[in-house]
Amino acid sequence: MPDQQTIDKHKQEREERRRKNAATRSRYRKRQREKQRAAAGARPEAPAAAAKEHGPGRPKVRQGIVTSAKPDKSITVRIDVTRRHRTYKKIVRESTTLHAHDERNDANEGDTVRIVETRPLSKTKRWRLEEVLERAR
Repeated sequence: MPDQQTIDKHKQEREERRRKNAATRSRYRKRQREKQRAAAGARPEAPAAAAKEHGPGRPKVRQGIVTSAKPDKSITVRIDVTRRHRTYKKIVRESTTLHAHDERNDANEGDTVRIVETRPLSKTKRWRLEEVLERAR
């Protein structure tokens, strides 16, 4: 039964090593939290009133331009995103097309609109028109 003894020994060593590593991690995280608290106390607090765009139970909100309003009670909205590339620092533009529900057929092509995430309304529609921000000329 020497095999069983070595297996038990290895198991015990592994548990000790894991306990030691967990304690080290715990100490490290505690130090990091203290550093963050100290840094937060040094700099002014950001305004807490600014609402986050998305969180648990909060629907996503997007702003875009209506590209098509031909179907009844539906619109197609193009969302343009401009951001700087992390590595190359070049300005990268990308766009996404979303289908949104427009209950009153309020929006027309070229309008700037705000749409909100909602439950699936059809095969492609997962957004709902919240408001028309700017009418097309």
